[in-house]
Amino acid sequence: MGPVPVPRNQPEAVPMRGPTATVTAAPQPEPAPSPMVKQVAAIGASMNIKGEIRTREELYVDGEVEGSLESHSLLTVGPNGKVRANIKAREVVVFGSVRGNVDVTEKIAIRDKGSLIGDIKTAGISIDDGAYFKGSIDIMRPEPKVTTKPVKTDAPVSTAAV
Repeated sequence: MGPVPVPRNQPEAVPMRGPTATVTAAPQPEPAPSPMVKQVAAIGASMNIKGEIRTREELYVDGEVEGSLESHSLLTVGPNGKVRANIKAREVVVFGSVRGNVDVTEKIAIRDKGSLIGDIKTAGISIDDGAYFKGSIDIMRPEPKVTTKPVKTDAPVSTAAV
């Protein structure tokens, strides 16, 4: 059979299309600010640094450092770390070896197999069994917080102008 003729009085069949819709994405709320990411600077086991190091970030030392070291945060001397420096930090943890004086505002911990030769000035200290320490320890007391209280007097206070 051949093609079927379409009568002239009927319109040609047009394929139906579904209704067109415009999709608009709902406004996305701004993502909540992510919590502060902890920043840790590291001196790797193959690194050897001579000089002065200052940081506000946490510092992990697993290499060799000679000179002076200052951190406003946590300083960790890893198991391979060899530090020959005076240290000033908020907190210190020693797994490796330190030779030098250490001034710590909060606390210092010398862990098992860690060693420290030098004088320590700190508010708190922890020395594990198996750790080595040779030097002096000066335990500082936290400074008392000063609060001001109103002064009471028994004499009446005059508010009259002179």
